Amino acid sequence: MSKKVLVVLADGFEEIEAVTAIDIFRRAGIDVTVAGVGTREVTGSHGITVKTDTTLEEYKSKPDAVLLPGGMPGAENLNKSNTLKTLLQEMNESKKIIGAICASPAVALAPQGILNGRKATCYPGFESQFGRETKFLPERVVRDGHVITSRGPGTAIEFALEVVSALVGPAKSAELSKAMLVKT
Repeated sequence: MSKKVLVVLADGFEEIEAVTAIDIFRRAGIDVTVAGVGTREVTGSHGITVKTDTTLEEYKSKPDAVLLPGGMPGAENLNKSNTLKTLLQEMNESKKIIGAICASPAVALAPQGILNGRKATCYPGFESQFGRETKFLPERVVRDGHVITSRGPGTAIEFALEVVSALVGPAKSAELSKAMLVKT
């Protein structure tokens, strides 16, 4: 049975982070649903509009992982969604994979307490929004238990491959890395 990932987009999302993850997840054979916060057409921070599969509010399945791209004001718009806040709490309580990149770890996860007691990373400068309970690491990708965080657009491939590793195993991640000529 294929693993399910929900990629949540809000207006102002970082396009590279979203599309890279979606592509890599599908290459890994993961069932990907792209959901827009409040809409099925979401415009990224660089003016690219993406048609989603559904809205977050209409999504009723239970994913194995949820992924939050960054970008501004995308991360802020994610943080405004009560539906997303509820989903993140459910995912956290059940120890399902939560992935966030760029500004989203600091702007969408930290306020929910999801990073408390964890190591995490984010886009440079946003670490000031982590609470004292979060240990910031300047690494490109940080995995602490079921929470995976990353720095930004330039780390999107590594980030997506780490989520693949967590969901379907390191062998699949390594296979994709080799096939895509990812520098290791």
